[in-house]
Amino acid sequence: MHLRLQQLLPEQSPLLQLPTLLDQTLQQQLLKQQRQPLSSSSLGHFWGTRKLAEKKMYRCRQVVSQCSSTIKSNLGHGRQRYAGESTTKRFGSDHGYSKTPAIKPPTLNEMPTPKGSWATEHSRQQSKYNMHLAAGLGFTAFTLFVGYQSGSFYLNYGPDVKNTKVSVLSHEQVRERAAAAAASAVVAEESDPEVLAAGVEETAPVEAVVVEDASPEAAEEVAPPVVEEVTPVAVPDAEAVAEPSRDQTGPSDQSEVAPSVVAIVGDLPVHIPYLLIGAGTSSFAAFRAIKSRDPKAKVLVIGEENHLPYMRPPLSKELWFSDDPEVSNKLKFKQWNGKERSLFFEQDEFYCSPVELVAKENGGVSVVRGHRVVKLDIVGRKAELDDGRTITYDKCLIATGGKPKSLPSLSSAPANVQDHVTLFRNIDDFRRLESISRQVKSITIIGGGFLGSELACALGRRAKTSGLEVLQVFPEDGNMGKVLPKYLSQWTTEKVKGEGVQVLPGTHVEGATMDDDKVVLTLQDGQKIKTDHVVVAVGLDANTDLAVASGLEIDPTFGGYRVNAELEARSNVWVAGDAACFYDIKLGRRRVEHHDHAVVSGRLAGENMTGAGKPYWHQSMFWSDLGPHVGYEAIGIVDSSLETMAVFAKSTAADTPKAVVEATGEGVRSETENAATEQSSMKESNKLHAPVQGEHYGKGIVFYTRSDIVVGMVLWNVFNKIPVARRILKEGLTTDKLAEAAKLFDLHE
Repeated sequence: MHLRLQQLLPEQSPLLQLPTLLDQTLQQQLLKQQRQPLSSSSLGHFWGTRKLAEKKMYRCRQVVSQCSSTIKSNLGHGRQRYAGESTTKRFGSDHGYSKTPAIKPPTLNEMPTPKGSWATEHSRQQSKYNMHLAAGLGFTAFTLFVGYQSGSFYLNYGPDVKNTKVSVLSHEQVRERAAAAAASAVVAEESDPEVLAAGVEETAPVEAVVVEDASPEAAEEVAPPVVEEVTPVAVPDAEAVAEPSRDQTGPSDQSEVAPSVVAIVGDLPVHIPYLLIGAGTSSFAAFRAIKSRDPKAKVLVIGEENHLPYMRPPLSKELWFSDDPEVSNKLKFKQWNGKERSLFFEQDEFYCSPVELVAKENGGVSVVRGHRVVKLDIVGRKAELDDGRTITYDKCLIATGGKPKSLPSLSSAPANVQDHVTLFRNIDDFRRLESISRQVKSITIIGGGFLGSELACALGRRAKTSGLEVLQVFPEDGNMGKVLPKYLSQWTTEKVKGEGVQVLPGTHVEGATMDDDKVVLTLQDGQKIKTDHVVVAVGLDANTDLAVASGLEIDPTFGGYRVNAELEARSNVWVAGDAACFYDIKLGRRRVEHHDHAVVSGRLAGENMTGAGKPYWHQSMFWSDLGPHVGYEAIGIVDSSLETMAVFAKSTAADTPKAVVEATGEGVRSETENAATEQSSMKESNKLHAPVQGEHYGKGIVFYTRSDIVVGMVLWNVFNKIPVARRILKEGLTTDKLAEAAKLFDLHE
């Protein structure tokens, strides 16, 4: 503004002092407002200053009014730009200058322009940018050079692959080298009296393997691990090194706890960060979760069976429908879509030996087969094995599963009778029964639940081509009578009979004897059955052998170890799978014996062992297939003693277990649930009504209610709708809304 006045007015014009006058007045006013507190005296001073400013502004206005309209317009524009709208608010409108004058926009001649052409200006800016870039690169290069010369860092060119000789030892070669080293170590120990004189405490002698860190390139040049039979003093020393801190709560930090010298008791480590008792589905899910959260974790799994972790459902389903005579040896099966799959979760190469585990820098998973843990010292964090060896741990999971039940009439029978009885549960039972079914003429299955009905249908299919006689005996009115409502159970029994099975419902076995190398079963009604072999499939008891010796609580109603919401039974001890009795926030305390529950609870326990602290809220599902054409999925509490309501529709070729596997490529139904959706087209479905004689139950939904609230559901030949059922249970749907709920399943799609 000052420059503009100099261009328009003479040098001695009083208007040249106008911007300076306005500036000084406003600045003095603002400074005084900021410095002085708000009091009566300051308010008076403020109003006095305002009056003085008004007088000066009024005098300026009179001077400006004498100028031309162009000068007044420019001065008004400068006043507004300098003081803004607040000028009008400060000084009021009683003097007539509060009205904002018209602002004259600047012309092109008044706008600033660069010196020279635009190309010249761009070239100058680009040169400046290039100079800065070159300076930055030069400084970076200088920093790297100084750091390299001073040894602050170095360049790793990698190994010489062409001149490096790699030797991979198998587990057998490792054991052979360890045994040879042990023999030489014993001789050296006998010739060294100082070792024997070092004993302090009297404990049983154990073996220790000392493994020193070595690079992979020098693996061949380093001597094999030294195995020594140490004196009693070595045991407390090794345990003192491996003893975990009592206040440790999170995942173990391998970089802090991994020593350069590690101890081995026989072929087991003295200490392990994660100990999993049981080598089933829950343990598999647990160590997968542990490794995902703690990649360098070292996990040791101890199982009674002589097999690596495997899935159990195919033992009573797909394996029996294989045409390969070597199926019991290969343990590979074809899913309903024809895709071949192994029974084992992982190949042998996935696991390492316990000797290798302790020396692995990045951790790993090792499975000890053919042993069981007989006692846990919860306070001392020690596990005692059946052969007397002990292992200390940081975190422990109990996933011992269940033990198959037997009948009193069979468990008390003579030994020659029990030789012809199979309590079906694991791979060895499958191999034995599969071999027997090809040699004998008759097999009797006792039990009408999931396992018994699946085995009956599987063996019945084989009976159609081999002439095998298959009988099924159970006390209920129909197959799966404890789960399905009576009308659906009886309809299922007719389906089982159609598979070639002689079904004897409503009776049970009271005695068993031998006659001409055949088992004679005496039934409740006095009827006697002669059979070559008996298969018992009447349920499971939770394997709680550790409870008494370890001081763990057993649920008196449901059995199994009582755990909290995080599946923790005691400090640093978790339980998952069939052996866990957990509290369901919707359905109360429960114990579930199904594959999906084993996967979900094992995964959650593994996450909590690494410090996740998550509660168990998942509503697990289970499924059963009576061959490739009839199957169902269920969730919640499904008990035939509860009131049920159901809706059914005519099934199609797409409503079978075989069809859903062909569509998803996955035979494990809890995995196909991932492809399911909660969306529904809300099509009209059948209305709820009482069962009608002769009605066809092709596909449908069965609602189980308690106190007029849905607590369980069976999806009969309806697949990939478990998310919808889970949402219904979560919302606590009442019986008056079931007709609308049935529409969510699109039975007429």
